[in-house]
Amino acid sequence: MNELYYTYYESPIGLIKIGGTENYIAELSFVDNREQIAYGEPGISDVIHQCTEQLIEFFQGRRKEFTIPVHQDGTEFQKRVWSELLEIPFGKTISYLDLAKRLGDPKVIRAAANTNGKNKIAIIVPCHRVIGSDKTLVGYSGGLWRKKWLLQHEFRITHGVQTLF
Repeated sequence: MNELYYTYYESPIGLIKIGGTENYIAELSFVDNREQIAYGEPGISDVIHQCTEQLIEFFQGRRKEFTIPVHQDGTEFQKRVWSELLEIPFGKTISYLDLAKRLGDPKVIRAAANTNGKNKIAIIVPCHRVIGSDKTLVGYSGGLWRKKWLLQHEFRITHGVQTLF
């Protein structure tokens, strides 16, 4: 079994926990309660260091794609959903119905939405790019304000508007 490493990164939208092994990222989650921070010797693998660097570039508006390996345990269906999320281009959104159609069956919309919500690798596996069919912001485990921030950030960069940081 691979040894687990983790670190924390203070982003413009709050503290992010980055976890993984020497080979891949397995977690990128928001920490709203700082009492949840695990102190001690977490250690940082090369992949976690690269992830932190790529997150910094993303928030600075200099990175649109992440190139670090990711891994999440799940069913075959869940893995298909998470893989499909990786295909949504930077600065674009799709609806939950679109996601279900991409999976080959519009009737799996609820299962696809449920799986989207179980994504453990925020930002890199861009579940924030999935919105309601009526173009509303719905469902984001990191909070709708973060989803809105991320989408606005990507929209500004995609459409050439200067960012402030």
